[in-house]
Amino acid sequence: MSTERTSGRSQRKPSRRGTPPVFTHRNLPLLLLQAREGVFAHFRPILHAHGITEQQWRIVRALLEEGGPLEPRQIVQVCRISSPSLAGILARMDELGLVARERLPTDQRRVMVSLTARSRALAETMAPQIEAVYAEIEAHIGSELMDRFYATLDELIEVLGALPEPGGE
Repeated sequence: MSTERTSGRSQRKPSRRGTPPVFTHRNLPLLLLQAREGVFAHFRPILHAHGITEQQWRIVRALLEEGGPLEPRQIVQVCRISSPSLAGILARMDELGLVARERLPTDQRRVMVSLTARSRALAETMAPQIEAVYAEIEAHIGSELMDRFYATLDELIEVLGALPEPGGE
C-alpha cells in the first residue's frame, strides 16, 4: 500500500482487498518512537560503556536538571516512567550507589530522591561524550533544524499538556 505525505495527513490508496483504511492521519506515536530510537541509538553505546540503563540515565539527567531532590511522583512525571517500574529502578540505583532516598522528617510517607557523589561523577565523566553526540547530530542536521525541532517539541509538549486528561474531566 503506498502513502503520499501532505502535511500531517496520509493520502492512502485503497488496499488490494478493496476496503480503504479507516485512518486519515499518519501514525504520530509510531513516528515519535522511530525518531526517538533514531536519536537514542547514538547515545546508547555511551550508556552501555558506563553501565547505566536508559531509564537510570533519564533519572540522573532529571535530578541534575531539576536542581535537587525530587519525590518519586515528580520523577514519574518528568521521566515518563510508570510508578511500578520506577520503584524497581530506584531500588537498583540505590543498590548501585547512584541515588539516595530519604524520608521526609515531617511526613514519613514521603521520600526524596537525590543524586549521590558517584552519580554526579558519572554524569561529569559522561557529559563530554554526550555533548559530542549532540554536536555530531547538530552537524549532520544543521543548527537551524535542531533549534526548530527543540522549539516544535517544546510547543507540542505545552499544547498537549493543556488538553484535558484522557478519560478525565
